[in-house]
Amino acid sequence: MAFPRKTLASLIFGLSLTLAAHAQDVVFVQIASQTNSASKDNAKGVAVGIQAYFDAINAKGGIQGRKLVLKIKDDDLNAERMVKLTEETIADPSVAGLLGFLNSAGLAEITKRDMAAQGKIALISPHQGDKNVIDAANVFPFRSGYTKEIEALLKEAKSWGKDTVSVVNMGIAFGPILAKFALEQAPAMGLKVASHSVIDTKPEALASSVQAAVAATSAAQPKAILVLAAGKPAFEFVKAMRAAPGGMVQIYAPSVLQHKEVVAHSGKDKAQGIVLSQALPYPFTMYKPLITEYQQVMKTYAPQEPISYPSLEGFAGAKIAAEAVRRAGTPSRERILAALNQFGTYDLGGIYVNYGPNGRQGWGAVELTMISSEGQLRK
Repeated sequence: MAFPRKTLASLIFGLSLTLAAHAQDVVFVQIASQTNSASKDNAKGVAVGIQAYFDAINAKGGIQGRKLVLKIKDDDLNAERMVKLTEETIADPSVAGLLGFLNSAGLAEITKRDMAAQGKIALISPHQGDKNVIDAANVFPFRSGYTKEIEALLKEAKSWGKDTVSVVNMGIAFGPILAKFALEQAPAMGLKVASHSVIDTKPEALASSVQAAVAATSAAQPKAILVLAAGKPAFEFVKAMRAAPGGMVQIYAPSVLQHKEVVAHSGKDKAQGIVLSQALPYPFTMYKPLITEYQQVMKTYAPQEPISYPSLEGFAGAKIAAEAVRRAGTPSRERILAALNQFGTYDLGGIYVNYGPNGRQGWGAVELTMISSEGQLRK
């Protein structure tokens, strides 16, 4: 069948536009759950930070005319589900990289199977501090490791004479991993473990499990409590523990426990005094160029969303991903991976990461913060 010259030219032009539009998208995928009560706050925050930075870049024409696109897949904080979704994502040739994954057990399984290396794809800034994960091939971390956070919290407890500690962890995600480390590390630092409780996060078991953990902890009469949980399991435990005999004991927790959420759910009076370690820079004061840029971008592109550690983490991860796309030239997953492996020291704005043949290092520091009587987080 013959086409008139004008019609054929129009078809070719239209096809060219379609291909050009498709080529402009550089797709990154985040696998995290905004529906599971234990992860939704952190997962949403990370996604908001990523999207805000991508929107800022795209508003300026993208990178070499290509738009940065974030696609989110929900794994319900289930390890097997994360593995399956990761397999599907890697099999999709349109995906340039993996970004902002959140699910400790799932990430442990992904790295155990060496999935990023086998798929020749980069996993950038996972919401994870497990050394086995952040040291795995093709993983490019931003946050400091969980073990550094636990060490800092236990050291702080000891320095204040709180030499007996109860450990309470949720039974999923990072909970078991961090509890194992804490139970080993505490005695090595001269601290006695007074009790250990595990919170069952299943909706039908959560209330009774929290009460059992509170009862065991109260009976042990520790001088400090290390809470290794996030989301509703953590909020419910803090609220119930504060109402129990001896419940006003000092509580320590790692950065996965978000202060605004624990204040909102447990109340200012119950959250006051909780010490939280932070594996990310303090996002509430413009003391570094990265924080200034982050706050300005959030104000412009996510004005309804709060300034928070998770959104800063997403923002920083997105900035690393975008720089890798710039350096890659043609943004295939192989070129992006190669660019990251040759990053060297990269200045995000007074905050540095270093990726190269000799290792991949994120920020590396840990800060301690405390929830004030006004419900604010103070350094």
